[in-house]
Amino acid sequence: MTSYKLRCSISGHEMDVRGLVSAVFPEGALVSVSRDRTGRVWVPNSSPDKGFTEMHCMSGHSNFVSCVCIITPNETYPRGLIATGGNDNNICVFSLDQPQPLFTLQGHKNTVCTLASGKFGTLLSGSWDTTAKVWLNEKCMMTLQGHTAAVWAVTILPEQGLMLSGSADKTIKLWKAGRCEKTFTGHEDCVRGLAVISSTEFFSCSNDTSIRRWLVTGECVQVYYSHTNYIYSLAVFPNSQDFISTGEDRSVRLWRGGECCQTIRLPAQSIWCCCILPNGDIAVGASDGIIRVFTEAEDRVASAEELQAFEDELSKATIDPKTGDLGDIKMEDLPGREHLNEPGNRDGQTRLIKDGQKVEAYQWSVSDDRWMKIGDVVGGSNQQTSKSVMYEGKEYDYVFSIDVNEGGPSLKLPYNVSDDPWLTAHNFLQKNDLSPMFLDQVANFIIENTKGHVVGPAQPGGGDPFTGEGTRSGRYIPGSNPNPSVPSGVADPFTGKGAYSSAGLKQTPTNIYFPKTDGVTFDQANASQIMAKLKELNGGAPPEHKLPEETMESIERLLLSVCVPDSSEPPPTIQEINLLWKASLWPEGTSASHS
Repeated sequence: MTSYKLRCSISGHEMDVRGLVSAVFPEGALVSVSRDRTGRVWVPNSSPDKGFTEMHCMSGHSNFVSCVCIITPNETYPRGLIATGGNDNNICVFSLDQPQPLFTLQGHKNTVCTLASGKFGTLLSGSWDTTAKVWLNEKCMMTLQGHTAAVWAVTILPEQGLMLSGSADKTIKLWKAGRCEKTFTGHEDCVRGLAVISSTEFFSCSNDTSIRRWLVTGECVQVYYSHTNYIYSLAVFPNSQDFISTGEDRSVRLWRGGECCQTIRLPAQSIWCCCILPNGDIAVGASDGIIRVFTEAEDRVASAEELQAFEDELSKATIDPKTGDLGDIKMEDLPGREHLNEPGNRDGQTRLIKDGQKVEAYQWSVSDDRWMKIGDVVGGSNQQTSKSVMYEGKEYDYVFSIDVNEGGPSLKLPYNVSDDPWLTAHNFLQKNDLSPMFLDQVANFIIENTKGHVVGPAQPGGGDPFTGEGTRSGRYIPGSNPNPSVPSGVADPFTGKGAYSSAGLKQTPTNIYFPKTDGVTFDQANASQIMAKLKELNGGAPPEHKLPEETMESIERLLLSVCVPDSSEPPPTIQEINLLWKASLWPEGTSASHS
């Protein structure tokens, strides 16, 4: 039996690739969407180049793009349309010849995370708002209500007008004409993907690591196990029997005759999505922003140099025992490298060996008749403690898993002990378009899991005027001891509270109330709390620096116009901005020095 090998790696997206679909036009093309807020159309290069070239980039979402599907061609759009759903709660519909959407479908109250298309231009969407919606052209025809948690997966059966939805409430529902006809139970965790086999059968996959085959009459006729972590996506081959699956265990798995016949490991933790191209090649999208295409056809396999580079990258990855099929690891019980002289029993079998003080993981490849290194095993359930953890091609002291969504996947947060945990947390939230409300929670998670210590005395607490949450006190340097010589009263540039220093070095900014000289942006802010703090500072300022009441009122109007999106206040004037600048020049010695 032939096996799939790497055809090419497609780079272009700047963040996780969250959705893939085979395009109707051009021939052999595929469409991808990403956390970088874009969708892209990729066309195959002419032989002998086995790669793909970006033909088209689509923008229109104001947040992550989570899913994509092709709307069936019609007389008006003979090449079909592309629909994308995003974390901005919207669905954008594009043609293949312009980067901006033809129209935007609005109606969901939370992230649109799954899309499917049917006959006559019907579009089905699922959302974190617990509903699915049926759209035709630019109109919502009906809302499917019944799930009690996020709808992670939807699909449309080819006959009888039947629709399916899978949810974080662990159930699958069958809908007809807007009514729930049947509820399928059996999965023990969130249902993440659905795939049609025929008009009477379908597959589902789940966070419970299983794939199930169902009859639309309600019976589960088979359960498939091989993955060792969340399973995110499924795609069925044209023969309607064989399929592929991807998940959080760094793998894409091929299934033939009900058995997993090949496991392909990738050098990225989350393999979010997959699709099957018309020529039988498979494409997968991952958390490292790369699309990888695998093929059975010898003439499309990557060069020996590219295959070796892919294997080298894989061998340098790190494996958290929690996310791999490795079981409990006892260093003293592991065999040495000689264990690799014995052949494996099945494709994808993993074997651990001890090499000095390192634990290495290998996978048996039936097609190559050898053990391939798939990474170094480090860390525990939540953190990786090797001093050289590779993540997305860079080395870190730690790589944390941060859970932010109900039933959703973990986000990876790389961290070095020389970094400021608060700055790291801020950058993590900004990169992933998360609310600054999480700043304390994420920073404290880093501190606790790196066993940090306070540097400098704790300052009085209080509400952070930017987030409305309590603020930290003290600067944490992982692995260091308290250092009383670090000056107190130096404001954290993100919360305005607590002692702040960089990598343990003393810093005394010239203006301790505005220690950061470049701009810091916030996705949201509490104007009333910011104003209350400014009034407090103004009340403690020396008479010659105290701002008059009318000035404070102008600043308040300025804050409202900036912080409140729906405010009726006009845009700030240059005079108001100058007033704010004047307020930043309070001298040392006011009440601000104790904030």
